[in-house]
Amino acid sequence: MRPERDAELENEVYENESFRGRDLSGLRTARCTFRACDFTLAQLNASEHVGTDFANSIFEGANLFGTRFEECRLVGATFAGATLTGLTLEGGDWSYALLRGQDLANLDLQRVRLREADLSEADLTDADLRGVDLTRARLHNAMLAGSDLRDALLDGVDLSAARIAQARLDLAGAVQLARSLGAVVE
Repeated sequence: MRPERDAELENEVYENESFRGRDLSGLRTARCTFRACDFTLAQLNASEHVGTDFANSIFEGANLFGTRFEECRLVGATFAGATLTGLTLEGGDWSYALLRGQDLANLDLQRVRLREADLSEADLTDADLRGVDLTRARLHNAMLAGSDLRDALLDGVDLSAARIAQARLDLAGAVQLARSLGAVVE
């Protein structure tokens, strides 16, 4: 079945398919696979996805306003110029995702895996990043003001390259920040 507006899909598989510019508003997926698919300029607003795999898919300029992802896999997905306002994430793996310059302010990102994701210049103001795996994520010029980074995995993260005024850190995060600034922590 081809995805369309307000469709409900379960256990469907699509590889290297183009959904470029399609109106998929209100789409609901459960345990589907969209591997290396192109959603450039697609309308996915108010869509819901549970356990769906979007690995290596492209969402450039796509509208994901009010979209909900629950335990989805978006490893290596690209979101350049996408609208992510009102996004809801419940767990899932977004490792290696390109989220450069995205507005992720105030989002609850708990339990989301963002290993080696590119969050450079992203706005994560007041985001809840508690327990998030940010191992080797790129945060160059990311805005983390007021964000909560307690219990986040920050191995290999250069916090000195981010703007972290008023960010909440636990002891491990504070040690990582000190190391990022060149301090020797003993």
